[in-house]
Amino acid sequence: MAIGALNRALRPGRSGTLPFAPYEWSIAGRYLRTRRKEGFVSVIALFSFLGIMLGVATLIIVLSVMNGFRKELLSKIVGINGHIFVAPIDRPLTDFADLSERLGKVAGVTLALPMVEGQAFASSPYNGSGVLVRGVRAEDLRHIPSVAGNIRGGSLDTFDSGGGVAIGRRLADSLGLQAGDTLTLATPKGATTPFGTAPRIKGYPVAAVFEVGMSEFDATFVYMPLSEAQAFFNRDNDVSVIEVFLDDADQVGEVRAALELAAERPVLLTDWRQRNRTFFSALEVERNVMFIILTLIVLVAALNIVSGLIMLVKDKSSDIAILRTMGATRGAIMRVFLITGASIGIVGTLAGFVLGLVFSSNLTAIQRTLFPGAWDPTVRFLSEIPSETNASEVVAVVAMSMVLSLLATLYPSWRAARLDPVQALRYG
Repeated sequence: MAIGALNRALRPGRSGTLPFAPYEWSIAGRYLRTRRKEGFVSVIALFSFLGIMLGVATLIIVLSVMNGFRKELLSKIVGINGHIFVAPIDRPLTDFADLSERLGKVAGVTLALPMVEGQAFASSPYNGSGVLVRGVRAEDLRHIPSVAGNIRGGSLDTFDSGGGVAIGRRLADSLGLQAGDTLTLATPKGATTPFGTAPRIKGYPVAAVFEVGMSEFDATFVYMPLSEAQAFFNRDNDVSVIEVFLDDADQVGEVRAALELAAERPVLLTDWRQRNRTFFSALEVERNVMFIILTLIVLVAALNIVSGLIMLVKDKSSDIAILRTMGATRGAIMRVFLITGASIGIVGTLAGFVLGLVFSSNLTAIQRTLFPGAWDPTVRFLSEIPSETNASEVVAVVAMSMVLSLLATLYPSWRAARLDPVQALRYG
């Protein structure tokens, strides 16, 4: 029945059959089915399919995780540290109130936060740890979403009036403290006496416990009322720096000039890109290297398609000769093997695309189910594995895989088309 259909498709009156005719697809489909004689070829095709599927899926998953890491780290590092930092040059920032108000009116600025910053040693009856103390105004602290929006104990209502402090959750856990307990802070830069500088030690009630979600910050930061911080660090009614938060973290270049004009005094401006350039550059390099390495998986799978098709052409040399004597053109033979190889690559790419998207979308749930204790946030900064799928990158991965799969079929298909039917029948 199939032979009859093939004869009708190839008889002289129908020699002008359009490319990719139904009989070409039918023959290609028969070559893809497993038979005992071509079992080894089918095994190679199966491994080629699995290799391309896993390669595409792995690429999508890894790129999604790298994008998620960059987004989460950027949002947490920049979200709690500000985007532009204004430091004094010629004289201390004793006019920080007026200067902050002027900077806050610049277009694109959401908050100008004056801050006193210094290192101290925090202790409790149970433990001790080095911390970074930040003195801020209560109204400014409430405008930092990463802190004010993640309070896990107590509140910021009495932050200024009660003279309390806000500490990270990991610091609270390590010191065995909760809201309402007393945190003791010590700094070597205390009061000056005839015998030298005496260390300052003072206890503060814990007004609130926050959790940013980045272990380094949650274990290090202590927020204190601005007036208390000025007294604790011997600041003469000035601040260390003014942190400026923007609507868009990537617009620092456009806002810098306006901030310099609004300052109306010599100031030194630095931004988050300068402070974290090495860190984010390393992330970008790692991401590009991972893309190249994982692309090799797809390339190896595509080479398996080449070897599998060459073996199939050798095995089917007699069939090719018979098709040629029945009227099949070289183009038709080439298209048959092109369809055979491309089917493996395209189906494998689509399967990898689906697998990669499903895995990336449920990465957190998979992590919690299969590896509940494998992710240590104290080592990896973040409390969970982040994932963010970029549509343009997914399209690029799928397109690259399909192009490699199609290129891998060209040589075996050309070789099949160039096969001499006389020689194939004589020695096949």
